[in-house]
Amino acid sequence: MPRLTTPMPGSPKPSEELAGSSPAGDAAAPVTVQGAASAELFGPGVEEKMRITGLNFFYDKSQALYDVSLRIPTNHVTAFIGPSGCGKSTFLRTLNRMFETVKGTRVEGDVRLDGEDIFDLDVTSVRRRVGMVFQKSNPFPKSIFDNVAYGLRVNGGLSRAQVAERVERSLVRAALWDEVKHKLHESAYGLSGGQQQRLCIARALAVDPEVLLLDEPCSALDPIATAKIEELLLGLADSCTIVIVTHNMQQAARVSDYTGFFLMGKLVEFDRTEQIFQAPARKETEDYITGRFG
Repeated sequence: MPRLTTPMPGSPKPSEELAGSSPAGDAAAPVTVQGAASAELFGPGVEEKMRITGLNFFYDKSQALYDVSLRIPTNHVTAFIGPSGCGKSTFLRTLNRMFETVKGTRVEGDVRLDGEDIFDLDVTSVRRRVGMVFQKSNPFPKSIFDNVAYGLRVNGGLSRAQVAERVERSLVRAALWDEVKHKLHESAYGLSGGQQQRLCIARALAVDPEVLLLDEPCSALDPIATAKIEELLLGLADSCTIVIVTHNMQQAARVSDYTGFFLMGKLVEFDRTEQIFQAPARKETEDYITGRFG
C-alpha cells in the first residue's frame, strides 16, 4: 500500500458522524472506531496479527485507556498518533505486558496474538515474540556485539558461531552492520544517538520477534538519523509486524499503512493511513491533523 509523503491539511469534513459515535467535542462519550471491526479494512490477503478487544487500563484508581478495540495487520506498519498524555504509549505497553513492571497497574479486556491470549502466556515468551524499542535509546554498558547477543545468550541453545551469525544478521537488518563491523567489540556508548537507536532495534530483532513495538523512536534524533530509522522500518515490515507510536504526524503518514488516533484515553478513529489524513471520519481527528489542537 502506498504511503503518504505528508499529511493533508484542510482535509474534507465527513458528511456525517459515524453511527453510534459521540457528538463532536464530547470526548467522554463512547465512540465507534471506524474500521476497527470491519472485515473489509485490511483487504484481501492481509492477515490479522493482534486483536485487542474492550481494553481498559488503570494506574491505581486512575483510568488511562477506555474500551479500546482494534485489529493489527500482519507485516504492515501501524502508527498511533495523538496529543501528549492521550494514552498511546500506555496502549503500546499493554501489547507485550510491559506495563507489569509498574506497580499498581491493572488491565481489563482481551489482547490476542495469533489468536492466543497474551495474559495466559508466559510473560518471557510474550516479550520475545513482541519486542520493544523505547523513546530513549538504552544500550547496555557492553560492547556492540554483546548488546545484540544479549537476548540470544539469555535464551540459550546456540553455539558461539550461531550467535555471531545472528548478531551480524540483526545488524544488517537494522542497517548498522557496515558502520560497526570493524568495531564490534568496542563500547556501544561510543555510537551516535541514531546509531544507538538502531543498535537497540538490532538487539530486539536478534531474537526474531513477530511484532516490533516502537515508542517515539525518533523523537531525540536529528533529521538524517530519523530518515534512516524510517527507511529501516519500511524494510522490516516485510518480515515483522511494526507498531509505532509517534508525535510526528508527517512520520506516521510517511511510514505507516494504518493509523489510529488517540484522544483522552480513547481510540477515536482507526483506518488506512491515507483515509485518516485525507478524509477522516471524525471531527476530532480532523481538528488534530489540521492543527486546531494538540
